[in-house]
Amino acid sequence: MSGGDVLRSPRGLAVAVTAMLSVAGAVNLFAAGIGAYLFSLMTSVIADPAAVGDHALRQGDDLTTVASVLQNLIMVATAVVFVVWFHRVRVNGEIFRPDAFSQTRGWAIGAWFIPIGNLFLPFRTAKEIWTASTQFAPDGSFRQVSNAPVNAWWALWVGSLVLDRIFSRLYQQAGTPQALRDASAVGVASGLCTVAAAVFAIVFVRRLTALQTVKAAQGPNAAV
Repeated sequence: MSGGDVLRSPRGLAVAVTAMLSVAGAVNLFAAGIGAYLFSLMTSVIADPAAVGDHALRQGDDLTTVASVLQNLIMVATAVVFVVWFHRVRVNGEIFRPDAFSQTRGWAIGAWFIPIGNLFLPFRTAKEIWTASTQFAPDGSFRQVSNAPVNAWWALWVGSLVLDRIFSRLYQQAGTPQALRDASAVGVASGLCTVAAAVFAIVFVRRLTALQTVKAAQGPNAAV
């Protein structure tokens, strides 16, 4: 821990992250809706190719492209704000408990950019921040606070990444209405999983921010 470290409230950043995650959830819900529309469209094509005109097919493709662009834009914007918040709470966590971390604070940023490693390294850091931000019991003994918000958020986030990768590959390779319908079904699942991940990310951000706010105000031990 650097001697110049200062405990700073993460609440302002938490508000910004919550807002961005809310928008991201809405965008992915829109994308899931487009996927459902495409699924329905391809079902109609399979049943009767002549019943679906070229305009409807172009519209389905255009809407899918719009949804993809919006998802990518909001993902980048949300990621930037989230990582800034994540680094802030990591620094605070080290001020609370310098012995609680297995890696240096730089990993709170760098771990997100390591292929494969970004599937588990940020999760480990998140759990360590959670532990460091939890007050001890009134007598100074260790007090366990459920880390279910961390686990749920991360499981859904990784699940959404996997589903999105599968969807992208299936969509790019789809050469028949049946294949496109299968891809759109995965796209719906990916969008809904991402929405759920955004919701639990908000829960995680708010809970962790609250833990740090209480610990900063009351000290390392919980009140009786």
